[in-house]
Amino acid sequence: MKITVFGATGGTGLEVVRQAAAAGHEVTAVVRDPARLAPVPGVAVVRADVMDPASIAPSLVGADAVVSALGNRDIRHATTVCSGGVASIIEAMEGANVRRLAVVSASGLVTDGADDFLTRYVAKPILQRILAYNFADLRRMEEIVRESGLDWTIVRPSRLLDRPRGNYRVEIGRNLPRGYNTRRADVADYILRSLDDGAAVGEAVAVAI
Repeated sequence: MKITVFGATGGTGLEVVRQAAAAGHEVTAVVRDPARLAPVPGVAVVRADVMDPASIAPSLVGADAVVSALGNRDIRHATTVCSGGVASIIEAMEGANVRRLAVVSASGLVTDGADDFLTRYVAKPILQRILAYNFADLRRMEEIVRESGLDWTIVRPSRLLDRPRGNYRVEIGRNLPRGYNTRRADVADYILRSLDDGAAVGEAVAVAI
């Protein structure tokens, strides 16, 4: 499969790139600054501005799927990194006739019956206040993805850990009970599996240990 990855210099995006390349996929990593991307054998690195559809369009030619692992570390200011970036990616995908899209969001956005009392009424409300700007951006990103008409999957990990891949759980359409942590390597593994999984199309999927 030919996969184009955005946000490849981040922890989760880099895991997607590494695992996809190791699995034999043809991978293109689109980055603003190639110097920030650790070398991965066999991966084509393209310098482009994700906010400019014309800039990223060439990287999508012939792609079978697109992965967005865009993120923002600044929690103090309003941002459109994820929503604006995904809007641009979708515009470029439509121009290149590419339909499969997977994006990384966060389970902290959503509170539902799968959450225990402390998570639902204490932990997540606090987290949603602390990350209010970033979560607003992610919510808007999810709205844009849902309205795109593409074959999309929204992947919602919980607190991300930099640990080797292991056993993990997934739940379509709701949170995972006691899904407090998620390894980045597991997120990447699920994303790559989901690209060929029709059951994941048009769904938000929680991933956690």
